[in-house]
Amino acid sequence: MSDGKVFIVGSGLMGSGIAQVCAQAGIEVFLYDINPDALDKALKGIEWSVNKFVEKDKVKEDGNTIMGRIKTVSDFSEAEAVDLIIEAVFERLDLKQEIFKKADEAAGPEALIASNTSAIPITELAAVTNRPEQVLGLHFFSPVPMMEAVEVIKGVATTDETARKGKDFVLQIGKEPIMVNRDIAGFVINRINFPSTIEAMNLVEQGVATVEDIDKGLRLASGRRMGIFETGDMVGLDVTYGAMMAMYQETGDPRFYPPLLLRRKVKAGHLGRKTGKGWYEYDADGNRK
Repeated sequence: MSDGKVFIVGSGLMGSGIAQVCAQAGIEVFLYDINPDALDKALKGIEWSVNKFVEKDKVKEDGNTIMGRIKTVSDFSEAEAVDLIIEAVFERLDLKQEIFKKADEAAGPEALIASNTSAIPITELAAVTNRPEQVLGLHFFSPVPMMEAVEVIKGVATTDETARKGKDFVLQIGKEPIMVNRDIAGFVINRINFPSTIEAMNLVEQGVATVEDIDKGLRLASGRRMGIFETGDMVGLDVTYGAMMAMYQETGDPRFYPPLLLRRKVKAGHLGRKTGKGWYEYDADGNRK
């Protein structure tokens, strides 16, 4: 997809991160959101992150050149001329299906449509379009600019050619593709990670260990950059809850049912950095107290 164009739906943590890595790879980006304030916030965050990459010589171009490739939009009209649409909104099937219908209507006939979903089967999203063979999953991990892996997921109707194009795109933006050849809820990495995440929450709920000590142990003993709870606060507890529920509803497997402590925190609005309180507490700048 050399010199291609990408239309990204959703300017939150994941959408803005995907926009950044695309722009850094020389791809023109249209970043869509219905909320103008969210777009403004996303641009500021991307610019800050890009400048950090420039300072550390991790990109070859200057920040202004990279940022010049990102255009914010509030309707789907720009999607007509792109090669790839990536949906990156909240883990809710009805919302994603609504977006896929709009994307299918707006995009040119050759365009691919992808979802950044972390748990919802791609086939369910492809089913509402007239191009299910051109639909795939591109599951990025947070924080997108730092994490190297992207799952490339085939739905039931996804062609080998579409999967190949998805793999080529991932390589183009400097990431490593993890090919997922069967469309199951949670795909590969979250099928492995979620049981340990749920067990960590259960251990806190049972009073076995604190959030702080579990995160410290995972960093020091498992080589993780961030602990489970630190990562959860960055991603958003509501996002984690939505992904777990999607997996539970799809599989019926009680292993994936969100623990009581997580459910209570979501109900209380303790969603992580974005609300100032999650597993940890944060100041107005998002720094941990």
